Amino acid sequence: MKLIWAMLGLLAMALAIIGVVLPLLPTVPFLLLAAFCFARSSQKLHRRLISHKTFGPMIIAWTTSGAIGLTAKRYATLSILAVFSLSIVVALTLSAVILLGLVLTCVLGFISTRPHRQGRLIILQMS
Repeated sequence: MKLIWAMLGLLAMALAIIGVVLPLLPTVPFLLLAAFCFARSSQKLHRRLISHKTFGPMIIAWTTSGAIGLTAKRYATLSILAVFSLSIVVALTLSAVILLGLVLTCVLGFISTRPHRQGRLIILQMS
């Protein structure tokens, strides 16, 4: 079972890395999924991920307090606006634009209601 969790974690990491380059593919949800999978398969991979200089604080903020950084909130909002604008430009049907607008509004509502971390996080040693 640990092998399956590790493979799912590696797949999630690959998608997260692709998401860094492609703005429409979300990075953080795949990082959170990878951390979840690695916690069940390999403490070494889990520790390596949560101690990463860039990604670690985001993962720890979410797992400890459900927080999303203010910068991440801003990028998410801009990405959502870009996706919605693009859907209008490519002339999706009215029903598709309305459905997309409803879904993206719910996503924005969720993101905006999460606390955002302030200052430095203290990384607790995982055993």
